[in-house]
Amino acid sequence: MAAITAAMVKELRERTSLAMMECKKALVEADGDIELAIENLRKASGLKAAKKADRTAADGVVAAKVAADGSYGLVAEVNSETDFVARDENFLGFVGKVVDKAFADKQTDVAALMADGLEEVRQALVQKIGENINVRRLTLVEASDGVVGAYVHSNNRIAVLTRLRGGNAELARDIAMHVAAVNPQVVKPEQMPEDVLNKEKEIIKAQPDMEGKPAEIVEKMMGGRIKKFLKENSLTEQPFVKDPDVTVGGLAKQADAEVEDFVRYEVGEGIEVAEVDFAAEVAAQVNASK
Repeated sequence: MAAITAAMVKELRERTSLAMMECKKALVEADGDIELAIENLRKASGLKAAKKADRTAADGVVAAKVAADGSYGLVAEVNSETDFVARDENFLGFVGKVVDKAFADKQTDVAALMADGLEEVRQALVQKIGENINVRRLTLVEASDGVVGAYVHSNNRIAVLTRLRGGNAELARDIAMHVAAVNPQVVKPEQMPEDVLNKEKEIIKAQPDMEGKPAEIVEKMMGGRIKKFLKENSLTEQPFVKDPDVTVGGLAKQADAEVEDFVRYEVGEGIEVAEVDFAAEVAAQVNASK
């Protein structure tokens, strides 16, 4: 049985807004697996999709650059160990060099990019600042018959590239801003992965209000809820953040455009961070020195 820490209970509470004891019980039943605890809670109580964990495993910034003619754009993530360094002028200068070179060369292979003169710059910066610094990822988006737009949030922690067929730079940027704010999973409903849909169906079937109902009623209710799920998580079906009376797809259509793709980077997403119990660490060091 995994040890259930106060930090785990706190994270689950922040993500679900449930009572502390309910969160602890769910974690015990899930053997400490937070994602499984959330899934079980959704099945048992009809809990809506929980907020994503806002704790990131690495700090740093994201950045994006788009060609003047909108023909292509590049987005990058460069990590530091702390937010303090992420705001340092020397670090930001290095990020600028990385983006400029990757953009000019249309390079998305991090190893190849760093081997072409930037690794020495990185190592010198690490020695100067005293923190590990890494270029984590690069993505290039090219327009075939339209335009690429970019949006970088003011905190440099979320960056988005969008690709439109038709349209213009302003529309592409507005839609990129929407993606940054709302974080859709796919462009269109039909692009939702089958495994994601199947998991959502399992959760819906297990909810209390489905119990005891005839199969045909369950299927009808599930159809409505899946349709709602797809609408909430598909970019073109979402109400546009600047004007909720129109969907993003409708907004694009008004400009004789179509949303083809988007790339959204958020600093540290997908990286696990180790929890450090500093009190225990200090105590262990004291005991070891006796």
